[in-house]
Amino acid sequence: MSTKNESTECKLAIIGSGPAGCTAAIYAARAGLEPVLIEGLQPGGQLTITTEVENFPGFPEGIQGTELMERCLEQARRFGTRIIRSSVKAANLSERPRELTLDDGSSIKADAIIIATGARARLLGLPAEQRLMGRGVSACATCDGFFFRDVPVAVVGGGDSAIEEALFLTKFASKVMVIHRRDTLRASRIMRERAEKNQKIEMVWNSVVLDIIGEESTGVEGVRLENVKTGEINDLPCNGVFMAIGHEPSTDVFKRQLALTEKGYVKLAEPGTTYTSVPGVFAAGDAADARYRQAITAAGTGCAAALDAERYLEES
Repeated sequence: MSTKNESTECKLAIIGSGPAGCTAAIYAARAGLEPVLIEGLQPGGQLTITTEVENFPGFPEGIQGTELMERCLEQARRFGTRIIRSSVKAANLSERPRELTLDDGSSIKADAIIIATGARARLLGLPAEQRLMGRGVSACATCDGFFFRDVPVAVVGGGDSAIEEALFLTKFASKVMVIHRRDTLRASRIMRERAEKNQKIEMVWNSVVLDIIGEESTGVEGVRLENVKTGEINDLPCNGVFMAIGHEPSTDVFKRQLALTEKGYVKLAEPGTTYTSVPGVFAAGDAADARYRQAITAAGTGCAAALDAERYLEES
């Protein structure tokens, strides 16, 4: 790794080591761009806090999230990617070459940059969330719903995302309880109507989650709720808890450096590409995707970003 105050120069720097960043590194390295990949605060990305991954093509028996990302990083390394265990604390995208300052004070100057910093699910901040993440606690129904066949689950939230998660989970769970701190949903009318018509969905109004009950060895067994109107506390049995209170893209370091959406996602300059508002800077994965947020779609845009970066470097 670079030492303090040392400056490294490269053709392409990739920020983030999840599916988008790793795929970008594999393609860029095979194209001879000798990329530098900066792992970030969570090496391997969000998949490393997932236990079993069953919907990534090529693994019919499933694979542990950590193992999948270790394989991806090794594949990137095999083709010549230089991997740096650090994170970016500042960026200067206004001059060429673009400059990234790492958390140890060293810097990287790159002719092109791929932002693959991902997004993190908003959580309640309970210790049990981290302890039971992947053991009954999830922030992605599409990823983990399959594991909750014929058992009751809870969804925390009241917007469109929460109802979408709840509706999806009714394909598997015996019952889906939507926990909302108010007595009406924030979701759109059509989503509310769909929830009301689904007999598997039960609303738990005026309630907040105080704790998640369960052990790492046995998984989630229930949630402890407080009624915000009466102050009454009670336990609600369930075997899964899905957090659906929004996502936060990890793009803070790029504020005032390039165009972001109102919610902080990188705004793509042209639909169907990975171009950002700054020439030579590209975005892939959940940092620019507020809709799909899947490992396979992130990997796909990582490939696209590498191809876009290769073309940019050839033409500049």
